[in-house]
Amino acid sequence: MSLSLSAEETSVLLRDYRLAIEPAVDATYSLYAKNLLDNEQALDYLQKIAHFFQSPSILVTASLFAKRYSVLTIASAFYAMSRYDKGLHCRIDNMWVEAEYTKPWLPKIRLINRTVSIPTEDREKWRDEVLREIFANNLAKVWQSLAKISKIPKTILWENTAIYVNWLYETKIGEGASEQEKARIQEDYHYIVNLAPGSIFGERKNPLTDYCGPKVTIMESEQPVRLRKTCCFYYHTSDEANDYCISCPKIKR
Repeated sequence: MSLSLSAEETSVLLRDYRLAIEPAVDATYSLYAKNLLDNEQALDYLQKIAHFFQSPSILVTASLFAKRYSVLTIASAFYAMSRYDKGLHCRIDNMWVEAEYTKPWLPKIRLINRTVSIPTEDREKWRDEVLREIFANNLAKVWQSLAKISKIPKTILWENTAIYVNWLYETKIGEGASEQEKARIQEDYHYIVNLAPGSIFGERKNPLTDYCGPKVTIMESEQPVRLRKTCCFYYHTSDEANDYCISCPKIKR
């Protein structure tokens, strides 16, 4: 039996969580995600999108693209998993990056197979399967490819991912949730960043745990923030010298 998202569920993901149903009208910046695993095609794509970031190098482009790729891959998948108890199939061979020529450049995810899985008797086992498709069978492979062609450390790419995992679970996914849904959201978040084994991520250990610690108070922000441990190189795209993100480790505190 094929299961799917309801019309209402689909509408939410299309509107707020970077899901797409149709291919982009102008496919110039769209990409079959699996092509990112081919060195030549991945390098060509990074060079093609560099102007969106005003990026001076492949290294910087790889980091800034990884931010977008991580959030479009996890946003709708995590919302569907934690709010709807439905698993999207986000393995890399089932995914297209759909992007138009717009600024800011915000690509979306289009899934070839749009059916979903649901937990039966063992939700924890089902959750592992959903997460493995997202991480080990997608993000980990792309990060390995980007690291190879741009020489960017994978720690930067995983911290870029962790930032969006934290943001989604701490601020977005719980909006309008029932008490039962909030409990499930919190349980899923705690598992992903603290308890999930490295195999779920295609790594020896959980690569998110080190980047999900407590927030701290700093002079540059009215609200507590979680300080980064690696620099994402965003400051290389600014015309101002030392224009770091407020959480950047390069700032002397």
